[in-house]
Amino acid sequence: MKQYAVLKTFLSRLFILLLNFGLVIYSTNMWGSEGKGVISIVVADLTIISFFANIFVGSSVSYFASKYKTEEILPFAYLWSIVIGLLVPIIIGFYHTIEYSNYLIALSVLSSLLATNVNLFVGQKNIQLFNIYTVLQQVCHVLFIIIIVYFVKITSVDAYFIGQIICFGVLFLASTIQVLKKCNISQIKFSKEVRNKLFDYGWKSQLSAFLQFLNYRLSFYFLEFFKGMTSVGIFSVGIALSEAIWMVSRSLSIVLYADLVNNDNHNEAIEKTKVNLKISFLITLLFLVIILLIPASVFSFIFGKDFTQTKEIMILLSPGILAIAVSNIIGYYFAGINKLKILNIKSLVGLVFTIVASFYVIPRWGIRGACIVTTISYCLSSGLLFWRFYQITEFHFIDFLFSKKEINLLFNHFFKTNSSTKLSK
Repeated sequence: MKQYAVLKTFLSRLFILLLNFGLVIYSTNMWGSEGKGVISIVVADLTIISFFANIFVGSSVSYFASKYKTEEILPFAYLWSIVIGLLVPIIIGFYHTIEYSNYLIALSVLSSLLATNVNLFVGQKNIQLFNIYTVLQQVCHVLFIIIIVYFVKITSVDAYFIGQIICFGVLFLASTIQVLKKCNISQIKFSKEVRNKLFDYGWKSQLSAFLQFLNYRLSFYFLEFFKGMTSVGIFSVGIALSEAIWMVSRSLSIVLYADLVNNDNHNEAIEKTKVNLKISFLITLLFLVIILLIPASVFSFIFGKDFTQTKEIMILLSPGILAIAVSNIIGYYFAGINKLKILNIKSLVGLVFTIVASFYVIPRWGIRGACIVTTISYCLSSGLLFWRFYQITEFHFIDFLFSKKEINLLFNHFFKTNSSTKLSK
């Protein structure tokens, strides 16, 4: 059953990747490098806000879904989503100009509310619903953009944000109906114990995620400040394509995390983590090789003449992309067993390097400098996580490779499960 959860999650991520790829191509050709830069900055702001919202609506919802009643979790998550979605965009506006502040507020509230429901599905090990809503976020977004641009005739970059707002709103309503079907509204209450547990787990996990996000996206803000919005647009396309490769590790990580929060067997957790590490490493490496073999002229043809640096960006980022793809698995392992301190430390180390190096490197080397800083930051933070995992378990470089016995075992187990599933149908 787990094999199918991983496979379905992977396929859903693959489909999302294709939709994202299409949306990137469309946005670069429709609004150019400057328009793509605006989208990237607003999305980066939205992600920053989501980290504050996710204290109550992120992994804390998944982690405690099997430990507390849904009726005790939802009130805090929904209320927190609204408060943070309204306040944090205003605070961000004091630090840099937000051209689309009204859109950002609406996106913040609705995306957080939807995230509550989706993360609840993960905690309930309902990976199928998680996959459905994850895919629908991309499908509906693309669909509404098409409607707004070609039927409503709004052809500015506003169409991107309006489509996303409608998408989040529709999916939140649909997912809420499914969530409330299994809830007894009369049992909804605000429990002090649940609030404290959600907050304690949430802020620790989100601190690490927020610091790591800054490692991923702080270069956007440095580029905007030193080189302008056009540089952000060019850099963001290379980043988006490179990070698309992470769909493998993220698919594995989500299923692993859902499994760990519902399993108290420590040895089994470590073995599952090792297997997922191997799969993530080998498949990510394969995808990287394939993408890097694509001629640079192909990227220019697809995205436009402004994006001639795309392949160079991907080459410079590839070592860090591989490091993060594999260390994501270890990160979810530590989150799944509620060992969050190491996640905060590794993210902080990467962030400090990013800040210090960016002030020197990006003004001098621009996009290339941003790539170099980002890659070294990825490798530093990943290396620290590997070191900690190595301390608590026997793990060697050869563990990245499957033995013949393990390959046969996985092959036989998969097809045995596949055959039995078909017979049951």
